Amino acid sequence: MKLNQLRDNKGARKKPITVGRGIGSGKGKTSGRGVKGQKARTGVSIKGFEGGQTPLIRRMPKRGFNNIFARDFAEVTLSRLQAAVDSGKLSAGAVATADLVKAGVAHKTKDGVRVLAKGELKSKLTLTVEGVTAGAKAAIEKAGGSVTLKAIKEKPRKTKQAAAIAAKKAK
Repeated sequence: MKLNQLRDNKGARKKPITVGRGIGSGKGKTSGRGVKGQKARTGVSIKGFEGGQTPLIRRMPKRGFNNIFARDFAEVTLSRLQAAVDSGKLSAGAVATADLVKAGVAHKTKDGVRVLAKGELKSKLTLTVEGVTAGAKAAIEKAGGSVTLKAIKEKPRKTKQAAAIAAKKAK
């Protein structure tokens, strides 16, 4: 077979329907869109519209709370730390948040790394992270390591009161 003999499979390329070429074509005049109205036009966006009735999304009750000041930590388990040490990505000893990100154990986050007590740790590690659970801290210390908590930067609060306090501090 040569390059000039290559063809698509039969039916692989379907010819598009020609519209708007007279009533004899079967798709003339309105081009299969029906007659008049919003849906006959281009750029229609009526996904949630229910014909004047209050849309479902507005009829449903509002539930829950989204804390805009919540911390966003990358969660790292003890088993993941041990796997990184075993594979040679991390060396046993002093490990900081930057080292965890560089080794691919933790992904970049806004507020740092938090160690969780899932799995088992056998290597002696001296961790410097932003958060650690009580169980994880106990497991690290049992393995002969230690944990130092770094201070977390405070998120700026976007309120009029906070702006006034910041302006006072600036003077």
